[in-house]
Amino acid sequence: MSTTATLSFSDGSPSVEFPVLKGTIGPDVIDIKTLYAKTGKFTYDPGFMSTAACRSAITFIDGDKGELLYRGYPIEQIATQCDFLETCYLLLNGELPTAGEKAAFVDNVTHHTMVHEQMQFFLRGFRRDAHPMAVLTGMVGALSAFYHDTLDVNNPEHRHIAAIRLIAKMPTLVAMAYKYSIGQPMIYPKNDLSYTANFMRMMFATPCEEYKVNDVLVRALDRIFILHADHEQNASTSTVRLCGSSGTNPYAAIAAGVACLWGPAHGGANEACLVMLNELQAAGGVAKLGEFIAQVKDKNSNIRLMGFGHRVYKNYDPRAKLMRETCHEVLGELGVGNDPLFKLAMELERVALEDEYFIARKLYPNVDFYSGIVQRALGIPTALFTAIFALARTVGWIAQLNEMLADPDQKIGRPRQLFTGSAPRQVSPIAQR
Repeated sequence: MSTTATLSFSDGSPSVEFPVLKGTIGPDVIDIKTLYAKTGKFTYDPGFMSTAACRSAITFIDGDKGELLYRGYPIEQIATQCDFLETCYLLLNGELPTAGEKAAFVDNVTHHTMVHEQMQFFLRGFRRDAHPMAVLTGMVGALSAFYHDTLDVNNPEHRHIAAIRLIAKMPTLVAMAYKYSIGQPMIYPKNDLSYTANFMRMMFATPCEEYKVNDVLVRALDRIFILHADHEQNASTSTVRLCGSSGTNPYAAIAAGVACLWGPAHGGANEACLVMLNELQAAGGVAKLGEFIAQVKDKNSNIRLMGFGHRVYKNYDPRAKLMRETCHEVLGELGVGNDPLFKLAMELERVALEDEYFIARKLYPNVDFYSGIVQRALGIPTALFTAIFALARTVGWIAQLNEMLADPDQKIGRPRQLFTGSAPRQVSPIAQR
């Protein structure tokens, strides 16, 4: 038996009914796509906090339970039992790969990691001190100029090739942007390394000596990639869907996602967290932590605690639990636990997990807090954190874009508005104004 919702009006207008849709899990959804036709009215929902803009079978979040599922699998299992390219395969195809499927997928991605040689000349057009996200936004968009043989979004084969290219080339682009910023030569991909080990080599190797892969650090970065691979209909994913709904090519749509991710309220959160820690360290470090916490609690203070709490997770962020383990593993492996900034971060973590003020408000450390600390320990500069996030989220964006394009209900995105400007009026002659 189908369920309906009835909308009634206090002004005497007739009531109208709308179907109620049920998902596999999660809240029911009232289907209001005929609302304007039936009533001449729109809904008003700033930030889309109560609006489902699409059907999706990729990622599910239960913020109250602190639950994150990739294609139905708990993130805790994916992060501990799978590597990043297995996760990519899952998000793109809906199922985990068999051994044969994984080998073929890894081989395909591995042999697409090089980028067109002319992109180096394109890169040199940027200032060396430009923010990496500015460079990455431009370079991802430019892929459509270098790989214009796969721009037809209505062709499934084109979409598949573009997906492989984007996943494969994003680490190369991020590493290129980093090497360019510090004046070092670009390091080409190496096909006998794993996806994440290859990225770390491109980031940190030099022609002077052979790069030694540290499996603990590779595993840590691989986990960062997995935990950031997709996260339901967040701002950047919604941007990719909205951009892609116009029929634009995948490279342009992903570049739009990169640009949206740059914001400090979204992908820039882990960068903002490290900036906060650096400022606190410069102000006195652990000795000044009590004073800083008091300012955070003061309603009249403008001091914000970055890296704690989450808009969606009302309980503990499940990714943070996993990232915390990785954080302590990396600090132990590198022996940098006595570094003043890391000591400050760990003390801040301890306070937040024990202080009743934070516990009552569920302001627990989130994934950005730990991933920023891990990336700094790995030697990744703070300005590059969001580019690493974009690298990881690319597969989620592609999966969401492809899902949208295959949806028969898909239409070009066109949000409505509540207009509050001037009523119709006439232009007066300039002498009478």
